[in-house]
Amino acid sequence: MNDLNDQRPLGRRGPRMQVNPPVFFTSAGLTLAFAGLSALFPTQAKSIFDTLQATIVHEFGWFYIAVVAGFLGFAIFLMLSRYGDVKLGPDDSEPDYSYLSWFAMLFSAGMGIGLIFFGVAEPIQHYATPPVGEGKTIEAAQRAMVLTFFHWGVHAWAIYIVVGLALAYFSFRRGLPLTVRSALHPLIGDRINGPIGHAIDIFAVLGTIFGVATSLGLGVLQVNAGFTHLFGVPNNTFVQIILIAAITGCATLSVASGLDKGVKILSELNIILAVVLLAFVLVTGSTVFLLQAFVQNVGAYLGAVVERTLQTYAYKPNEWLGSWTLFYWGWWIAWSPFVGMFIARISRGRTIREFVTGVLLVPVLFTFFWMTVFGNSAIEMDRSGAVPLAQIVKDNMPVALFEMLGHLPFGTIASGVAMLLVIFFFITSADSGALVIDMITSGAADNPPLWQRVFWAVSSGAIAAVLLVAGGLEALQTAAIASALPFSVVMIFICYGLLRALQMEGRSGGLDLSSAAASGGLSWQDRLAAITRSYRKEDLETFLDDTVAPALEAVAGQMRESGLSPEVVRTAERIDLIVPYGDRGAFRYGIRVRGLRNPSFAWAENPSRSSNQRHYRAVVQTSEGDRPHDVTGYGRDRLIDDLLKRYAQFRAVRGAA
Repeated sequence: MNDLNDQRPLGRRGPRMQVNPPVFFTSAGLTLAFAGLSALFPTQAKSIFDTLQATIVHEFGWFYIAVVAGFLGFAIFLMLSRYGDVKLGPDDSEPDYSYLSWFAMLFSAGMGIGLIFFGVAEPIQHYATPPVGEGKTIEAAQRAMVLTFFHWGVHAWAIYIVVGLALAYFSFRRGLPLTVRSALHPLIGDRINGPIGHAIDIFAVLGTIFGVATSLGLGVLQVNAGFTHLFGVPNNTFVQIILIAAITGCATLSVASGLDKGVKILSELNIILAVVLLAFVLVTGSTVFLLQAFVQNVGAYLGAVVERTLQTYAYKPNEWLGSWTLFYWGWWIAWSPFVGMFIARISRGRTIREFVTGVLLVPVLFTFFWMTVFGNSAIEMDRSGAVPLAQIVKDNMPVALFEMLGHLPFGTIASGVAMLLVIFFFITSADSGALVIDMITSGAADNPPLWQRVFWAVSSGAIAAVLLVAGGLEALQTAAIASALPFSVVMIFICYGLLRALQMEGRSGGLDLSSAAASGGLSWQDRLAAITRSYRKEDLETFLDDTVAPALEAVAGQMRESGLSPEVVRTAERIDLIVPYGDRGAFRYGIRVRGLRNPSFAWAENPSRSSNQRHYRAVVQTSEGDRPHDVTGYGRDRLIDDLLKRYAQFRAVRGAA
């Protein structure tokens, strides 16, 4: 991303491999082992999937319901609280992408394939076989849309917000790596770089792999159904595996081109095609009825959302909850490391309130409109007898979309656009997922080699193929629900860690530039010049060598005489004084070279194309999680004074003896 990866865990560095070995090799080994064993023993794998899903639904269904409700409440609290004004980055930062590009990328990465797959199938299925009550009635049609909205509404995006907001905050504002482990820094400190942090990232990788594989599996089922409907291609597992291989190959090409070329361009193309298809169905269908239904559906959803949020069917258990609500909650949680990290990466410079409001409301409203247009159109066709979509969904869920489109004018063309849209969403999901997984397993390396991203793109496709062979849609549902369970526990700690960090924010928050060059003896004119001067990276590296290193070594030497065991650690762009205190943790005073974007009036180009146009500051971050502050221009004595103040605070809080 840029300058925000300085504290990444040490990994293997080199021209051919840039990985965090424990995370990369463990995640890759588990992924390949799962794929290999499931491919060799598909019957046994299917039996295990069925048992696993039944156990999780029965024993932990209540837990999924409760934590997702909590995530939504947490997101709304942050949006309305005083923390909403905190920026995801320095106080002078600005968003890297326009609103259009931002919404397009987060929407495409978030739910694209699912909307195409379930836009017709889910409302029809809830209409024909609702969880309670009689099916195929007016009341069933209304409840079907509420249930669909519930599964695709604010709860899903609140899950993404928890992970994405935490990652963006700790990376862009606190200077930690853009990896999931960083969100737990306020709770376990520098131990995020040890076994606990490795385990968290491994859970995130596995959840992402299975979440993306679930989406890819749904996508290939839809593509196969489209080819069958349009060209008579057989609809079977063999064809689906060929399609996975072909489309995954296309995804690797997009991965190779990077975020701003591959993912960004395809995301914007996706949103254009989606709007075209949506407008086509709206205009050629019952336009006035669909607009009326949209307004009424939103109202019915708002009226029922609290009751639905905590509905566990405790007094009348049924299989519907596990097949639908728990599947979705598990799918969204499994996707949250992927989508959360992706939207974090594209959200630098926005405030927390802007982030939560944008992510929580804009995609949701578009999703509601999409589900209304496709879902209500499908229900009306079935009710009128024009197309028996309820029976079609029961027999072959993926083909329902194409049967509905085929009943409209120019239906063949519309079906072709829909199939093309699914393919593009497939590619976007695969390449976005590969980029994110590679960031986690490489320890947030700046430019990891291409083969690593290709490896993860191919791995996601392979897992999708294996799940289809071992059980089809049911196996995809099991993978989503099961992989989400351990990460949902991690997400609870992420919420707590983010709240603790926000409570430590000063009133202004962010990077304190006002203290720059506050060295005793300097005139106010010299201090102002140091604050406003644009330093080169080389200037700050010289500052580390000539001023910072001698100051920290002097303090370390004095501490050793007092019986302590401090260590001064130097890397290319930072230097740390670390004082261990056993089970109380360690005091860390770290100064790093931090690059900041020049003001937008000076550099109007897209930041991705002008990343070299930066000025640099020397920024302090301590183990206590206080806000970073600028020490550029400090003299030796002033720097030591600042260090001792932070050290005194550490001893007062930790009770260090």
